[in-house]
Amino acid sequence: MAAARHILLTGGNSGIGFEAAVLLCRAGHRLTLPCRDRASAEAAGRRVLERAGAGTAPVPEVCDLADLESVRSCAAALRARGGIPIDTLVLNAGLQYAGASEPRRTAQGHELSFGVNHLGHFLLAHQLGPLLAAGRSPRLVVTASEVHDPATAGGKVGAAAGLGELAGLVPGQGTTMVNGAAPFNADKAYKDSKLCNVLFAREFARRLEARGTPAPVIAWSPGLVIPPTSEGGFWRYSRQSNELGQRLFALAARSLLRLTESVENAGALLAALAVDDAYATSGFTYLRNRVTAPGRHVFEASATSPEGQDPDLARRLWEASAALVGVEADQP
Repeated sequence: MAAARHILLTGGNSGIGFEAAVLLCRAGHRLTLPCRDRASAEAAGRRVLERAGAGTAPVPEVCDLADLESVRSCAAALRARGGIPIDTLVLNAGLQYAGASEPRRTAQGHELSFGVNHLGHFLLAHQLGPLLAAGRSPRLVVTASEVHDPATAGGKVGAAAGLGELAGLVPGQGTTMVNGAAPFNADKAYKDSKLCNVLFAREFARRLEARGTPAPVIAWSPGLVIPPTSEGGFWRYSRQSNELGQRLFALAARSLLRLTESVENAGALLAALAVDDAYATSGFTYLRNRVTAPGRHVFEASATSPEGQDPDLARRLWEASAALVGVEADQP
């Protein structure tokens, strides 16, 4: 068993994050589980410990990724609470509201999928950088998606991911589409946010290397994971307007085409990424849970999309994101 680590995991109250939290708790790791409100965080901790059947109760924290002030408050509370080092920071929470015709907004006016999936996590990682740097063999894990790559099966469906010249990220205008294009496309906005995850992880690793403190930075795609429709989390913003379509898609993907990965298996992959020595190599790595045949997956290192490999785009996204959240771009 891997030595016990302190792991901060976003999105630990549902889906693959919850399954990963159960396994990590059972294995004796210390968990901090930020959720968007106190009730959700406390309930998640209780459920994780109950399912794990062993271990220490996760520490609940309030961190609404759709509100940058909440992210700042969460990080400040963690730093003030003795500054306990974080060994693995897992940026896993995510949402999608496919099918929507109008953009939804964060508390600061940014498009919601970009704001939660990328911008909130960007600020959280920035604010917790000192605690991560102080951790034992620190590691960053970012849950991305293969849909960031227009060449993959999921990436080919609908409008392709693409950030253009980041024209939508000019401070003060409120981001809608990252590339500045119109009209709004909720599916593309989600894909773009996943491309942002990949580029953020790549630039984070580069900056650590340049600073002389290289560490493992892992972006990964869990494959097509469809949580139960009764569960909150990923689909909570989509369900009311698009429930029938989601149910039909889930039926076809799970039962007919057998393209999906189970929540449990994906959670096990995430838990391993957080702690296993097999993933302790410094630098940027992208891993993909790829379908090889109906009902079969292989989890392996893979190339990102060409845009996801662009170091200049990664740097410019970092700088634009820093300006949007009001922090210095030269950190971590």
